[in-house]
Amino acid sequence: MKYYLIAGEASGDLHAANLMKALKKFDPMANFRYWGGELMAAEGGQLVRHYRDTAFMGAFEVVMNLHKICRNLKFCKEDILKYSPDVLILVDYAGFNLRIASFAKTRGFRVFYYIAPKIWAWNTGRARKIKKNVDKLFSIMPFESDFYAKYNVPVVYSGNPLMDAIDKRPYKNEGFEAFVKRNNLENRPIIALLAGSRKQEISRLLPEMLAMVEHFPDFQFVIAGAPSFTFADYEEYLRDYEGVSVVFGQTYALLESAHAALVTSGTATLEAALLKCPQVVCYKMWGGSFTDFMAKKVIIKVAHISLVNLIMNREVVKELFQSSFSLEALKNELSLLCYDEDYRKRMIEGYTELGYIVGNPGSSERTARLMWESLKGK
Repeated sequence: MKYYLIAGEASGDLHAANLMKALKKFDPMANFRYWGGELMAAEGGQLVRHYRDTAFMGAFEVVMNLHKICRNLKFCKEDILKYSPDVLILVDYAGFNLRIASFAKTRGFRVFYYIAPKIWAWNTGRARKIKKNVDKLFSIMPFESDFYAKYNVPVVYSGNPLMDAIDKRPYKNEGFEAFVKRNNLENRPIIALLAGSRKQEISRLLPEMLAMVEHFPDFQFVIAGAPSFTFADYEEYLRDYEGVSVVFGQTYALLESAHAALVTSGTATLEAALLKCPQVVCYKMWGGSFTDFMAKKVIIKVAHISLVNLIMNREVVKELFQSSFSLEALKNELSLLCYDEDYRKRMIEGYTELGYIVGNPGSSERTARLMWESLKGK
């Protein structure tokens, strides 16, 4: 069969690549065309657009790049028509993919949505559009099934694919000593910095994270390099911070070896939790107090912003969001993570409970099987 996939960021590239690998087990003749990144490209097929050219963060960046987004939408629609896939598989990336879903459905294409849009957090009205334009929704969060079922969306939960990625991670369980030796790091405890996978996130969050270096001289700070970046993308931020390292392609090994982490809100918060790394969740957008007011009073419909706290339905990790994100707050929380053993223990106990809820590895293959059976009419 012919599959057209659209993933718009690094996490989508990871999960879509694992899905492609699993689909090939059921469909050895699978033909893939996609928007994504290097991980998907490693599975074969044709990469149409790289996510580094399609990911925009926040309303301001969307407005500033509206012309480019419109061009991408136009090109994508034309490319789908030309390729004429048996199924369109949309991976997260809701702002773009929901528009493509509407287009594809009107043209008679089968539409699957993998990694359900997080509309429960900010725009519940879109559930009706999903019901209209998506043939089947594949959720990776256990609480999402009940939410979408209220809107009669055909939804299935088959586990979280992060468990697959973590289970098959490179350098699994290698230990701190092996990690620092392999990366030529110092023999000091590590504070990991996960500043995001978009340039806008890096520019807003990394300088604040690096400001912690002077307050924690007993630790070494190591940045998890984003998949689509090079050292040059971080160099300008490191001029005043001698001794800060950047490692690429080793985020899981870094988290596994780190004493604590500063993590940009998103998939990385769940990854850090599943790897039992104590963390503080950070997020800051443009607009200052105005954006803070709009987010809390108008836009965000849930009590938490991190996936960890959303799944647990309580605060397991501290969230520093917009007005609560300050250098003083960051320093205070990082001090607890570094030096308060009872605080660390409670957080890790929450992580253990989270692991039971998320489930075991095998999600990618279960999802691929369900897709294949649906396509074959079983």
